[in-house]
Formats: sequence, structure tokens, C-alpha cells
Amino acid sequence: MQSYPLFDPLRLLRSESERQRLNQLFDPFGIIRSYVEVQQAWLTHPDQLFDWTVKLYKEAWSVQLQSWERFSGIMVQDRIEPVEYDERFQDPVWEKNPYFDAIKEFYLLTTRWTQDAIFATPGASPPSVQKTAFWVRQLLNSVAPTNFFWTNPVAIQRVIDTQGQSLVKGVQHFITDSKFNTIRMVDDNSFTVGKELANTPGAVIYRCPLFELLQYAPKTEQVHEIPIVFIPPWINKYYILDLGEKKSLVNFLVKQGYTVFLISWKNPSAEMRDISLDDYLAAALEAIHLAKTLCQVPHVHAVGYCIGGIILTALMAWLSEESQHPIAHWSLFTTLVDFSQPGEIGVFIDDDTIKHIENLMQHTGYLDGKAMADSFRMLRSNSLIWHYFVHNYLYGEDLPAFDVLFWNNDSTRLPAAMHAFYLREFYLNNKLMQPNAINLRGRAIDIRKIQQPLYAVGTEQDHIAPWKETFKICHLIQSPTRYVLATSGHILGIISPPVDPPKRRYWVGEATGAQDAEQWRETIPKVPGSWWQDWNNWLNQHCGQLQAPPSLGNSDYPVLCAAPGTYVLEK
Repeated sequence: MQSYPLFDPLRLLRSESERQRLNQLFDPFGIIRSYVEVQQAWLTHPDQLFDWTVKLYKEAWSVQLQSWERFSGIMVQDRIEPVEYDERFQDPVWEKNPYFDAIKEFYLLTTRWTQDAIFATPGASPPSVQKTAFWVRQLLNSVAPTNFFWTNPVAIQRVIDTQGQSLVKGVQHFITDSKFNTIRMVDDNSFTVGKELANTPGAVIYRCPLFELLQYAPKTEQVHEIPIVFIPPWINKYYILDLGEKKSLVNFLVKQGYTVFLISWKNPSAEMRDISLDDYLAAALEAIHLAKTLCQVPHVHAVGYCIGGIILTALMAWLSEESQHPIAHWSLFTTLVDFSQPGEIGVFIDDDTIKHIENLMQHTGYLDGKAMADSFRMLRSNSLIWHYFVHNYLYGEDLPAFDVLFWNNDSTRLPAAMHAFYLREFYLNNKLMQPNAINLRGRAIDIRKIQQPLYAVGTEQDHIAPWKETFKICHLIQSPTRYVLATSGHILGIISPPVDPPKRRYWVGEATGAQDAEQWRETIPKVPGSWWQDWNNWLNQHCGQLQAPPSLGNSDYPVLCAAPGTYVLEK
């Protein structure tokens, strides 16, 4: 059969530079180009396109038959059932009412066929397929019947039950949100940092232009000799680790008899545009040396979370050349070291997109935190965007007072130099896992030289750092490694305090040198409870004998102010 490739207007431009300028102006994320490539791939394979079209018509007739049976009073099973975790169609009315059931079935048919067809595109490049599928999914999620009043039975019933008040409140919420230029997830006034959140007693004992160092007050008569130093991500503020007394990992550790230090990063301004990844590495090392000095010990236990874990991994490799290593052992939470398959966030990682981000940062000196937050929301648009659209506007519900959402909304900026280097050298070029491919503070690093014992944590539903990718560190380094796979996602899988009865589960076991993540999981029993308790047992074996706790600060580093400090309050 004859094929008919699409006309590409960019071919009329005289030079590659002209095409690149036009792309940066009208298509900085490469959306149109990926669409065109997928469309051309299908049009050059008309036989396969015909087969997929026939498949769609067959399935459509099957759904139509089901619809006729339902309208005739015959209760047959759905041809296409919603996935278990799709909360949009969980209300029984979507199955019991034949009108709404038909709407649901045809929507699910269309979305699944479209997505399957995109991923089956013959001859298209995997990045274009992934990007096309992602952006088409955003469109399909936006036109779900649950997002429109007259095709959402729950919204209609809510209006009847409240005599129209739910719709009135929904309009009020919409007007309020329009002032914020976003669909809000939480009331900004529901919590106060330093009161309900970030309230573990402690003090700022050091401050420099890039960070404050917090030391927390002991809650036991004796503490372990080796202190714990947290390197949190600077994409958000540190208090995800101190999320109120019951959920605070910091509070949990202090109660177990550990001396805890934590970095509170400065929220960068335009004047900090030249702050580099080297500066963050130096800051982490400075905090570690301060903790050593204040506790009068030769070593610390260092913990890195997300991008904080990435800089800790780089620091461990950097320190492998030192004769006196200040970190005796270390822990990583949801940390990538191999970026070859970074998960869904990969749709934002290509040369054109990074150039667009660099152009934005060239004018401002930083990447605005809202832009980063919006990108992450798009990765889970049904639960992080459209859920709130429906509940805020169609149902007229008040915003929840949820501490994690409040923290998530309290975003930070990213300095231009650091972020550009991080995106290009780590995500795009994947140099961190390549021996001597990346140079930090004048030294080429090789993570394969790391030997200190490691406790690593991944989370089963992580869409930012997929757990099978975080597992790769087990064979990339020489360290004896204990790996934990916690249920839930990037945040709630980590913030998992012990409760009775247990809410979460986890897999845990030795993983030194392991390469097959799924095979490792199949050999490990699933344990009910919080992995915090297993980590505490591991830390007990590594953090030395019990002794009297150190004072908060000393004469050289006096207390500057009470925790949570000043940097965490900056907007």
C-alpha cells in the first residue's frame, strides 16, 4: 500500500539554526515534533494502522452492545473496567446507571486504545513515543467525564443534596484560585512552620550564605557516639523530615538516642545565580565537619534524600581519595545514581527542553519553584491536578489541611548554574555513574570506589526516582548494602512512622552487589510495619556506644537562634 507522510513545514527553513530558533520559540518541549514523528511513522505503515483501526471498531461495538444490554435492564460485566487505583470511577453509580456507565466505558476505551497505539508505533524513536504518550495522556486526563458537571453523577447528586450550595462554594473556590493562578491543593494558612510543623526542639548553630545547620536537643540521657547528619533536597524545604511530632523522622531518631544535625538550605535569589553543584558539595562537607567538631568524633553517619542523596553519593566518591574519611557509613532515600531510565520525568529531559530551561534561568537567575512543582504535578495529573479541580469546584469541598501538601506547596527556587549542570551532566549525559566522567571541586569522581556500609531505601510507587533504578547502586559501589523497598511513593514511602496497627509494609534484605531488582524482591518476605524500625536497628549496630549527649553548639559555634531557623521561613 502507498504511504502518505505528513508535510513538515520546518523543511522550508533554510538552515538548521533557523529551525532550532523556531522550535525554541513555538515548541520548546518538542511536543509537536514528537507528534509529527509518531503520525508519520503510522502513515508509513498503513497495514498496521488498518489493523489497529479495526481493533478499535471491534472493541467499540463490544462496548456498544454492553450499553444496549445495560439500558435494557440486563446487568452484564463491564467490558473495560477501571484500574483499581483510579479513584475517578469508584462510585457505584458509574456502574449502576447505564447512562453514566456508557460514558465511562467509551472514555476508557478511547484512552486505552490511544495510549496502546502510541506505544506500539512502528519505527518511531522511543523518546518521541514516550513524549507523545505523556502529552496525549495530559489531554485525555483533562477531558475525562468526571471533570464536567453534567457528566459527573457525584457532582450532580451533590448539588441536589446541598440545594445548590456545593456549586456556589465551587464558584467561590474557583474565583479564589484564579488569584493564585493555580488549582490549589491545600490552604496556605492551615499550618505554621515552627509550630505545627518543624517543631522538634533544637537550634541553629551555624549559618552561611548557602545553609543553616540545625542541631536538635537530646531527648534521652545518653546518645550514640556517632551523630547523624541529614542532607535534605534543596528542591523543597527540609521539614518534610520534621513533619510534626507524630510524623517527624528527626523526632523519631532523637527519641532513639541519636544526635541529629540537619542542613536547612537557603532559598536562592537572583544574586545566587552562579551557585554551583560544587558549592552544594562543599556545603555538605562543611556540615559534616561541623558535626564532627561539635561531637568531638572522627566520623558521622550521613543521610541523603533525593537530590540530597545524589550530592551525598558524589561526596562519598570525592572523599574516597582522602586518607581520613569523615563518613563512617551512610543512608540514601529515593536516590538515583544511574539516570539512563529516570522514569516519567524523562519527558522533560532532552537537549531542547534543557535549552529552554537555561534560557528561562538566564533572565531570572534561578528556576522558579512553581515551575518545578507544576512539572511534578503533571506526572500524576489525575491525582494532583484533576482530583482537586473536581473536589474544589464541582463538589464545592474545602481544601484539606494536609501537612504533606502544605510542605509540597512551600517550594523553593533553584540557582541557574547548579540546575543547568545537574540537568545536563547527571540526567542528560548520565555521568555520575561513569568512572571519572564528572569533575567536582577539581577532582574526577568514581562512585565505584565507595566502600562504606550503605542503607538504601526505595519506594514502590515512586514516579520521580523509580525504585528499580535506585536499586542499581547496589552493584555500582563496593559498599556492603542493605536495601529497603517501602510501599507507597516518593514522600509517603519515606515519611512512614510506626503505628499500631501497621499501615505500611516493606521488603528489606542484604543487596550487596545485586543487579536484578525484581529477583531480589522475590526472595525477600514482605514485612508489616515501618522500615524506620529496621533502620534504627541497623543504626544501633553502626553508631557506636552510648554516652552523655553533647551540648547545643559550643563557644566557637554558639546558638544563633532556635529551630527551625530563618532560612526555612523565606519565600
